[in-house]
Amino acid sequence: QIVSKTLAQNEAVSVTLFAFAKGEEISTHDSTGDAMVTVLEGKGRFTVGDEVFYVEEGETLIMPKDIPHAVYGEERFKMQLTVSF
Repeated sequence: QIVSKTLAQNEAVSVTLFAFAKGEEISTHDSTGDAMVTVLEGKGRFTVGDEVFYVEEGETLIMPKDIPHAVYGEERFKMQLTVSF
């Protein structure tokens, strides 16, 4: 299961917390804004374009707008997603 909670959202920015169960995923999609993900607990696998990144607690990843990306729970993990439009 994936649980999300939007903390702030307007025409300029969106800030959302996500919690992933092990094995859960958000399939490939793109965004009209640049996205910054900070992993708060655990580890996730992020596919950005053709590259794969394993991001752990305390690490941050930038996902540029219009580039397809996906997220997979390598284990239970939590992340904060900030999208700048």
